[in-house]
Amino acid sequence: MTTTSTALSPDARREALRRLASEEMDVLVIGGGVVGTGAALDAVTRGLKVGLVEARDYAAGTSSRSSKLFHGGLRYLEQFNFSLVFEALKERSLVLNDLCPHLARPVPFLYPLLKVIDRPYAGLGIGVYDVMGAGRGVPSHHRHLGKKKTLEAFPSGKRSALRGAIKFYEGQVDDARHTMMIARTAAAYGALCVNSTRVTGFLRDGDRVIGVVATDLETGESFEIAAKHVINAAGVWTDEIQEMLGGRGQFQVRASKGVHLVVPRNRINAAAGIITRTSKSLLFVIPWGSHWIIGTTDTDWKLDLAHPAASKSDIDYILTEVNRLLQDPLDHEDVVGVYAGLRPLLYGESDSTSTLSREHAVSSPVRGLTVIAGGKYTTYRVMAKDAVDSAVHGLERRVPECVTEKIPLLGAEGYYGLWNSRELAAQRAGIRVGRMEHLLGRYGSLVHEVLALIDERPELGQPLETAPAYLKAEAVYAASHEGAQHLDDILTRRIRVSIELDDRGEAAASEVAALVAPILGWDEQHVADEIEHYRKRVAAERESQMQPDDETADAARLGAPDVRVPVA
Repeated sequence: MTTTSTALSPDARREALRRLASEEMDVLVIGGGVVGTGAALDAVTRGLKVGLVEARDYAAGTSSRSSKLFHGGLRYLEQFNFSLVFEALKERSLVLNDLCPHLARPVPFLYPLLKVIDRPYAGLGIGVYDVMGAGRGVPSHHRHLGKKKTLEAFPSGKRSALRGAIKFYEGQVDDARHTMMIARTAAAYGALCVNSTRVTGFLRDGDRVIGVVATDLETGESFEIAAKHVINAAGVWTDEIQEMLGGRGQFQVRASKGVHLVVPRNRINAAAGIITRTSKSLLFVIPWGSHWIIGTTDTDWKLDLAHPAASKSDIDYILTEVNRLLQDPLDHEDVVGVYAGLRPLLYGESDSTSTLSREHAVSSPVRGLTVIAGGKYTTYRVMAKDAVDSAVHGLERRVPECVTEKIPLLGAEGYYGLWNSRELAAQRAGIRVGRMEHLLGRYGSLVHEVLALIDERPELGQPLETAPAYLKAEAVYAASHEGAQHLDDILTRRIRVSIELDDRGEAAASEVAALVAPILGWDEQHVADEIEHYRKRVAAERESQMQPDDETADAARLGAPDVRVPVA
């Protein structure tokens, strides 16, 4: 690698902006979601000079609001889309075992059987899923459970409804951390990655795109970035970016809203996650530390793309569906967190977003520009490869093939050895083994950098008073190493207190702001502004979740302005 793992530090961002404004890139990627960061890593590890610009924060859109699973997609078997299932299962295995074992792990799930016909029908589907690869690289192949064994694994299950279950495994990942770590890895290989930088136009030479006009939203300064080829990986913003060229591209993207609820772990007694079918889609009950994530919805969304709002009807729907399985029903009081994300689906003929294609497409509407859209989180690496393959056709040089299948993310190298020696490492660091496991699951072998902060300032080894699941050092590290520019970046994506705490992280705002202010150069007024913005955002989200429908929820959510506003 050409640089260190501090390549997303504040100083590194300033240097990357300087170089983007003064040097020509081989490839410039628009969008810091999982596909965009994946494309930057793919291109830079082929020996190309690469830049990436993200208007808000890494994973701020769709890529931090998924179901947080790497899965093959059982629903695609019903559509006989075996190639997509096979591809996704291959990618799941790569992520779990090679590319980022510190961030992803296998998780057991139960598929409850509610009718007599369910066992042969679901059993056949999951059996095919297993044969295609779902049982490889995880602790075991699928197993059929009778009613007694099912209730032992799922004591909270509704006894009158359950006839049995099928147990199998899927992969889980902290999507926001994973996406950010892809960006860090790309930057460590030399890619110039900057967030808070919005593309406002394209540079043209006749009918060819030769770069973009961008604005640094932290300073308000606009500048040009020259590039031999540009990749538009903006997800649900794909059409918006295309319109800067004066029209739509060869395909359109429709946004589908997916809402998830977060409830305390003790409200559902189960030794595995749950996957069940509803009349509209699949419903997941996913273990998430000391919580469960329950979702999702799948509805058309035509309102604000940056801040999709969950309405009361969304929450009611999820609670109604999950309560069909629970002996002790959940209600609104049990919900500690809610988040909504938008899937970028390729525009189809059907009016129902649940039937639109999850497959991706690549096009080059004008010379010098590649557009990638559609797909699913699990297949991000394949999407990135296809986008870069398309982009390099326009470069007047021979470019090596994709090698990201062999490029572990930062923190992966040495992880297994550190995990096996975690008790000794915890002793040396003077922390509990459980705390060391938590750190290894977030940083992998980069845990030494976090511990080095504690060596320099021992007080950082204490838990946050307002969010004791995380150390003070983790908040500091988010600003010093992980590219966080704002309080919202830290509380929502670097540590997940915005969905894990009853107060959505409001109390943590002041404590964390004080810790990161010296790193990010905030004065007292800036600290106060960051705290006030975060509290307004939480209040707007709470208000939106009490509204009856999308329109009123969207209006309520937009009551809090975006923290990233160009400086006049």
